Amino acid sequence: MTEKPIIVGAEQVSRYLPKLKGKRVALVVNQTSKVFDEHLVDFLLKKHIDIKFIFAPEHGFRGNRDAGEKFASSLDSQTGIPLVSLYGKTRKPSLSIMKQFDVIVFDIQDVGVRFYTYISTMHYMMEAAADAGIEFIVLDRPNPNGSFIDGPVLEKEFRSFVGMHPIPILHGLTVAELAQMIKGEAWLTSKKHLALTVVKVKNYQRDFAYSLPVKPSPNLPNDQAIALYPSLTFFEATPVSIGRGTPFPFQVIGHDKVNLGSFTFTPVSTLGAATKPKLMQVKLQGEDLRHVASQGLNLHYLLAWYQAFAKKGLIFFNSPKFMDKLAGTDKLRKAIISGQSAQQIKQSWQADIDSFRVKRRPYLLYPDIN
Repeated sequence: MTEKPIIVGAEQVSRYLPKLKGKRVALVVNQTSKVFDEHLVDFLLKKHIDIKFIFAPEHGFRGNRDAGEKFASSLDSQTGIPLVSLYGKTRKPSLSIMKQFDVIVFDIQDVGVRFYTYISTMHYMMEAAADAGIEFIVLDRPNPNGSFIDGPVLEKEFRSFVGMHPIPILHGLTVAELAQMIKGEAWLTSKKHLALTVVKVKNYQRDFAYSLPVKPSPNLPNDQAIALYPSLTFFEATPVSIGRGTPFPFQVIGHDKVNLGSFTFTPVSTLGAATKPKLMQVKLQGEDLRHVASQGLNLHYLLAWYQAFAKKGLIFFNSPKFMDKLAGTDKLRKAIISGQSAQQIKQSWQADIDSFRVKRRPYLLYPDIN
């Protein structure tokens, strides 16, 4: 535990408010963008900041959209401010929109996993800001998986919106550190200089336990789901359910024809979280992980379920291309199929992780525990 309370970037008002006074401002925010008990939008409006646009990532401005659900731009019902979707037809705003403001503030809680798409949205907004010559301010927040660096480093041929950067699945960086790395490593396509400002978290170290005050997306409702997320997301490329459409998404594993446990659950349509979940209305049986100690990247679940499917002659990776996008490589899927152990697989990416540790050092804002 920390002796001093953690103070997120958004709560260090004196560090960024002067940069917004008298400017036309755009915000990249969602339901996690809180200043104490108030949303950043409402807080800044009370400070008479001229907010021209709100840009919303996957799951929407209010965080009530399904995973992968596209949504259109509109007006925010509560403030009347134009609300621009960054998870629909457009991932990067046009230059004509960008010219309507002077500065962008990014304040979104991330979970420190490469395939969580908020960091892809940040990347595209950084590119748009560079192209338009607009300052980009990142209000930093802790990484709840910040103690871990693990998983294959993404190979460029597998680059997608669920993996844009040559970093491991668990990269151990906060969004501000990653923003500095994206700029410093010249990963942006823009050839123009980006004016990047970061407001770091006070009293934070990356190995501190940090319980998120607001759930970062509809299917990550608690600390346990966030801890299991890096390990269970691979099941999205299989026929197996990980609890979408239940009160405990990313905390259970189950199927109707193959099972590795006695826990039963039935996914149902859940508005704002899983409208059409996998195996909807089917009684499933499997593992209850709600109270299992879990941290980092655990390949045990994936290997065990693959082997159970293989024994029955059933296809496990029914979306192999998506699996490879999530992994950032096809080597993980092929290693599992070939029968390699978790230890062998993890050893295969160790050299790349060692190189990544060295490459990220110049961009760290907090002490490195690795």
